[in-house]
Amino acid sequence: MNKLKRAVNRSDISRFRFCFQIVSFVLLIYGGYLAINIGDQLPTFACVFDDARGGSCYLMGFQHQMSTPFDRMFTGRGIGILMGLMTFAGFFILLNKAWCGYVCPLGTIQDWITKIRTKTGIRYSTYSAPTFNKLKVIKYALLVLLILIPMGIGNSIAGLPKLSHDFAVPFCMICPGRTVLPLFNGDISQLAIDFSSIPKMVFSSLGLLITGIFFTGAFVKKRFICLFCPMSALHYIFSRASLLRLTKNADKCTRCGNCYRACDVGIRAIADDLEHKNIVKGDCMMCLKCVEVCPEEKCLQVSFVGLPIFESTEEGFFKRTTGKQNGK
Repeated sequence: MNKLKRAVNRSDISRFRFCFQIVSFVLLIYGGYLAINIGDQLPTFACVFDDARGGSCYLMGFQHQMSTPFDRMFTGRGIGILMGLMTFAGFFILLNKAWCGYVCPLGTIQDWITKIRTKTGIRYSTYSAPTFNKLKVIKYALLVLLILIPMGIGNSIAGLPKLSHDFAVPFCMICPGRTVLPLFNGDISQLAIDFSSIPKMVFSSLGLLITGIFFTGAFVKKRFICLFCPMSALHYIFSRASLLRLTKNADKCTRCGNCYRACDVGIRAIADDLEHKNIVKGDCMMCLKCVEVCPEEKCLQVSFVGLPIFESTEEGFFKRTTGKQNGK
């Protein structure tokens, strides 16, 4: 057991992650060809507009459910909404925010673009702490809107008239997953403006604009669109209940900053926070690069149901950075 543990702690987690992302991408984008359907409440982007998908993103059904009239929330319809949420939470609790770092196809595409940017020598930008803190609020605002707007279809909120059903899935209409993911099956039908109604025209136009921002942003900032992802915001609500944990022993932290510099989304708190054991923040995608680059023995630890499965070690750090054991 000790040999296995040592081998894992010395392993190249980034290579494992790359392979895992490939498998996940193929499963979620092409799984339908093999009649594979993981479920319709997945805590990751598997777009319903992609006919060959191997599962479906929870946010589409969630938005439809939020249009339920209040007086039906306590009927069988309400039980269905609760079951959908519980299924989503069940999936999420298994992998925590690693759904973002290892499974999400939009995240994988951004990582591929980062590799292209690196190969071509294009520099990427970083944000100051105040700017970073302002930007990350956007995803929580989007989460609130994707709940409130559909609720306005089935209910009169604050005395306002009910909204048209054209507002049923507002986030899906602007989500880059709707336009980008079907492209991998040769479907370009979503790259168009829907003129059937004013709301659909506005949302589909915004969707094309955000698609452009998705590709442009990925060239200037690692995981750029993840900063604004409402799915990530929804994840954070359940993250403390997850079986997969990323924790920090502050007593062993020297604040060398390796973890912050390796973090694709630029979370400074992972290096600066010496008070909290749980270091999964709202923007964390649990890629585990921070553990990989930490030189301090058992300072950072990944555990599942309380059992350590990957830890920072001095030996592992030197093997990954220099290819030599014990730094010699």
